[in-house]
Amino acid sequence: MQRIKLAPDYEISRVIRGGWQMATGHGSVRSDDPVSDLIAFADAGITTFDCADIYTGVEDLIGRFRLRFRELRGQQALDRIKVHTKFVPDLEILPRISKSYVESVIDQSLRRLKMERLDLVQFHWWDYAADRWLETSVWLEELRRAGKIHKVSATNFDTDRMLAMIDAGVPLTSMQVQYSLLDNRPAKRKAAAAIEHGVSLLCYGTVAGGFLGDRWLGAAEPDDGLENRSLVKYKLIIDEIGGWDLFQALLRTLRGIADRHGVDIATVASAAMLSRPAVAGVIVGARTRDHLTSNLAISDLELTAQDQQEMDAVLANASELDGDVYALERDRHGRHGSIMKYNLNKGAA
Repeated sequence: MQRIKLAPDYEISRVIRGGWQMATGHGSVRSDDPVSDLIAFADAGITTFDCADIYTGVEDLIGRFRLRFRELRGQQALDRIKVHTKFVPDLEILPRISKSYVESVIDQSLRRLKMERLDLVQFHWWDYAADRWLETSVWLEELRRAGKIHKVSATNFDTDRMLAMIDAGVPLTSMQVQYSLLDNRPAKRKAAAAIEHGVSLLCYGTVAGGFLGDRWLGAAEPDDGLENRSLVKYKLIIDEIGGWDLFQALLRTLRGIADRHGVDIATVASAAMLSRPAVAGVIVGARTRDHLTSNLAISDLELTAQDQQEMDAVLANASELDGDVYALERDRHGRHGSIMKYNLNKGAA
C-alpha cells in the first residue's frame, strides 16, 4: 500500500477506508464482525479510516476497533492508524453557532473514538448564506492549538472559501472533495489552488456510489428503486454529464482497460483519480472485507498513456458540471440538494 505525507508529521495510506457504508440505515448488507473487518484492512496496509459525527454509529465502531487493535497489535501499530472524522453542524444551528457548540461536538467525537486528540477533522458547512463559516473554522483552529485536534481540514468548500480560511490563519491540511471520472469539478480551480497552498485533496465518490463498477456494465438504466441515497445522488451526476448511453460507453472502455491489467472496473476508476494533480488519497467504501483485495490493488495499478487516452476520448463527449465543487449540491431546492439530510447532529450537546 502506497503511503503519503500530508505534512511532515502526518502520514496516511493512499487508499482510505470509508465509513458511510457502515452507518446505521445505509443499507441491508452488514458484517457479522465489523471490528475484525477493520482490523483486516489495517493489517493489509489500509491504515487510514474516514468517518463523521453524522455517520450514525461509525465513530463508536472505530473507537472499539482502536481499542481492540491496540490489544492485538500494540501501541506502535496503533500509532500508524489515522482516523479522519468530520465536523458537520446542523443546518438549523448555523445562524446561531457558537464556539461552545463546536467544542461540544468535537468532545463528543473524542469520546466516541476513544481518543485524546482527533487526528484530522474535516469541516463541512451546509449554507454559505449563514455567514459564520469562517469564524467557525477559526474556532476549530483554536481547538487544534488547545490540543484537541491534530490537523484541521475541510470538505466540500469551494475554492474561494478554502483560500479565505487559509488567509484567516487556518492551516488546512486537506480538502475532501467529490472527484471521479464522472465529476471533474475539482480540476477547474481547486486542484491548482490546493497545490499552491499545500492542501492535499482526498477524494470521495471515485466509484460513484458503485455505478463505476462491473455490476452496471450492460445494465438497463434504472428508473426508480435505487437502494440508497448515494446511488440516487450519483445517478443525477450521470444524467448531468450526458446520460446512460455515455455512461455505458465509459464502462465498456474501463472494462477493456481493466482486462489489460487483470483488475475490475472500480479499481481502474479509483486508480485514475490517484494520478490526478493534488490528489493524496481516495476513499473507498466497503461494508465488509469482501472487497479488500480489489481495494489494495488501487495503489498498485499503474495506468498507461493508452489507458488515459481511451478514458479521455469517451469523456470528451461529456457535458461539464456547473460550478465549483459541491455547487450543485448546495441548492437545497434543486435535484441534487433536495435529497440531502441536513440535521443529523441532534445528539450533540
